[in-house]
Amino acid sequence: MSIAPTPPAPYYAVIFTSIQTAPDKQYAAMAAAMVKLAAQQPGFLGMESARDALGITVSYWASLESIAAWQRNSAHLVAQQRGREDWYAEFKTRICKVERDYGFQHK
Repeated sequence: MSIAPTPPAPYYAVIFTSIQTAPDKQYAAMAAAMVKLAAQQPGFLGMESARDALGITVSYWASLESIAAWQRNSAHLVAQQRGREDWYAEFKTRICKVERDYGFQHK
């Protein structure tokens, strides 16, 4: 587990917040495949994810165009449909422009 390294701002963040129904092994496999596939997309910068009762995944992108291309990716479209039909009771996607960021790392 690590914090995604991102370039200097500005860049974009897609925040996907979800509540699952009854996750299964197919969900875990699909989620892993989507992480791997997203990392191969032009404009992808990184991702962070946490799941408890509420799941939050934040992916970082170079442009709105790269986000739109990812949203239209054929394998991602299949995952989105399965999520609506089988895995999510509720979800929300938010797209934000990161104007600045800063951090701390203990050495």
